[in-house]
Amino acid sequence: MTAPPVPGPSGTRPTPGPLPGVVLGPARYGKAGNRVVRVVREGRTHHLKDLEVSIALEGDLEETHTLGRNDKVLPTDTVRNTVYAFAREHGIASAEEFALLLARHFVAGQESIHRARVRIEEHLWERIEVPGAPTPDGEVADPPRHSFVRSGRETRIAQVTVDAEGCEVLAGLTGLTVLNTTASEFHGFVEDRYTTLRETTDRILATEVTALWRYADRLPGAGSGTGAGTGPDEGPAPDWDARWTAARDHLLAAFALTHSLSLQQTLYEMGGRVLTGVPGVAEIRLSLPNKHHVPFDLSPFGLENDHEVHVAGDDPHGLIEATVLREGATARIPPDLVNAL
Repeated sequence: MTAPPVPGPSGTRPTPGPLPGVVLGPARYGKAGNRVVRVVREGRTHHLKDLEVSIALEGDLEETHTLGRNDKVLPTDTVRNTVYAFAREHGIASAEEFALLLARHFVAGQESIHRARVRIEEHLWERIEVPGAPTPDGEVADPPRHSFVRSGRETRIAQVTVDAEGCEVLAGLTGLTVLNTTASEFHGFVEDRYTTLRETTDRILATEVTALWRYADRLPGAGSGTGAGTGPDEGPAPDWDARWTAARDHLLAAFALTHSLSLQQTLYEMGGRVLTGVPGVAEIRLSLPNKHHVPFDLSPFGLENDHEVHVAGDDPHGLIEATVLREGATARIPPDLVNAL
């Protein structure tokens, strides 16, 4: 006679298994927040890359969840180790290329992994340039070039998703704070009994730009090894750094050159300029919170205020979001993805 199973703690099942009427939905696992700093030494000149890498893996995970079997699970500790090993073995040419290398590696190297998403935030540093010091013989020595200051600029974003059929590359930025002191209006809007906002033909327009754009390049998927280009028959790898810089420049130019009748109009102009100015961009998703600057009432003190003294307030703020696409393209960037940056 078989002995009954030893009961577990109160309320638990003695053995795992599928539950009646319960199925597993989408599942993934990985390692988030891998902060890797890569230094390249070229004599007295050093180069610095500072990335935060998060990796999510999807695949054959049914029995892992329902039976507790781990024979198809790559430990997240291994995922972390791979990030640092790849930084040494392959270097970090750009955030996008490093993400491609990692994503293809996990899908091609593990039969149970069908899809990998690698998300990278790059923290930007600027080189500290100093004059050379005089030597005892009167010459001026070349200064060392190994000192950096953390940039107060935005954070660069790259996200790559790879499966057996191909890959998708997203790039972008968050925390890009911009302000126009004039050339901004807002009037003709709907009013109801709760409206107190006054129309204006001259105001400060300020926002903190979060933008994520999708490249339409046809890049190979997991079967292409560790290469980050477009494959042997499809030309050289894209210059990801140049594309990102161009997109950023177009965002700033559109913000500066648009006489804004609303922040929505400015958003459309910014997105449109990236689409027309950067090859290969199919869509761009933008989030532009309206950072209000309200002229302070100085009349109680007998002073005029011709848009010179303002109260800056962060919250509550207007929330303006939209996707801008090339004609014929399909919106594939999830709206909430930009909110999460």
